[in-house]
Amino acid sequence: MSFALSISDFEAQLNDFRAPLRSHALQKLMERKHDAPAPQAVANMHCHTFFSFNAYGHSPSSLAWLGRQRGYALMGIVDFDVLDGVDEFLDACDLTGVRGSAGIETRVYVPEFAQHEMNSPGEPGVLYHMGIGFTTSQVKPEAAHLIRELRGQSAQRNLGMVERVNSYLHPVTLDYEADVLPLTPAGNATERHIVTAYLLAAARCFPSDAEQARFWASRLQMSEEQVTSAMQDMAGFQNLIRSKLMKKGGVGYVQPGPDTFPSIDKLHAMILACDALPCAAWLDGTTSGEERIGDLLELLIGKGVVALNIVPDRNWNIKDPAARDLKVQKLYEVVELARGLDLPLNIGTEMNSFGQKLVDDFSAPALQPVIADFINGAYFIYGHTVMHRHVGLGYQSEWAKAHLPTRRARNEFYTQIGRIVPPAPTGSGPLVGVTDSMSPADLLAHVTR
Repeated sequence: MSFALSISDFEAQLNDFRAPLRSHALQKLMERKHDAPAPQAVANMHCHTFFSFNAYGHSPSSLAWLGRQRGYALMGIVDFDVLDGVDEFLDACDLTGVRGSAGIETRVYVPEFAQHEMNSPGEPGVLYHMGIGFTTSQVKPEAAHLIRELRGQSAQRNLGMVERVNSYLHPVTLDYEADVLPLTPAGNATERHIVTAYLLAAARCFPSDAEQARFWASRLQMSEEQVTSAMQDMAGFQNLIRSKLMKKGGVGYVQPGPDTFPSIDKLHAMILACDALPCAAWLDGTTSGEERIGDLLELLIGKGVVALNIVPDRNWNIKDPAARDLKVQKLYEVVELARGLDLPLNIGTEMNSFGQKLVDDFSAPALQPVIADFINGAYFIYGHTVMHRHVGLGYQSEWAKAHLPTRRARNEFYTQIGRIVPPAPTGSGPLVGVTDSMSPADLLAHVTR
């Protein structure tokens, strides 16, 4: 007996851990579903994939398909500690017609701000930091060494956390290799994978909902009624467990120090070895370090930063009016600062926590004064990506340094390229015939002919 797979079957296969099946499913979807909404001027350039953690299970291929089907003009992936999804995502974007970019996120230590909390609350000196504009997962040996180090450090932190939490949650315990790593496609587990594994372990140990509620109440120091209510929203309950057990004050938490994460200079060396772009990340302007955001950005620019990441939704979509007004004002201030410092913006929702949006609300009144900055930044990073990937003339190239010596000139050029050049496989499209003997004006004339 034979049967035909449906569109929904192929869409489900996009999130399979087997890469050949994902590739086949995307090809079939493109063959079967030709029509798609016209791309709208919206972007999500900060989507985690299942290679770190995506709350909705999206693979790189699935995110490219999501962008096509929802009419998102631009999308970018950013995974913690790995570049595993870069090739898959950019190839999928070529196929689906989505303007794409790819990056990495990790934590670094900044000794100059050792006394200040920045974008990692409760952790002075520690900074969530990014590289964007990567064009392949196959990196140079000097970059591959640090990426292996990042993955190894992450695994060691996870193992230590599981050991501490196992002692507290006994008899609900995990074997990291047997219970956690199978939840990942390539062995890069996060705290959220660990939480999921503990929930599964608790369900094995305590089959009934009542028994599970009693167990979690005892470990989370809550009443059974509170836990039973919290468990009605499993996504929120997972966040609750992570907060209670793995964040500051929890049994699994260890305060990081100078040697817990790589130095920012070491991370930048890896990013630059890949011809990618060091990118600062902003939280909300309310920590002691971000109250000095001008000083912090000047320091980071001196170390090589050329862009700034913002997660808009947490800076305006807030119930408390006073908190919302404060954070919206901080958002406007940091965007104005970025304009003055010639730092394009990389924005998005992350998608690595349950409840986060698939894309920001680009119609929100609070965002209207900064929407143009968001869109320009998205076209900028795509413009660098397509130029470096197809003709080797990206932002960090010797060609760019010679012809576009200032950040402002490069920003304007790559933003123009991003708007003009559509996604296409290497060897096709308007970049065919581009050479490094062309001036920026000649190149722009070539791609618009």
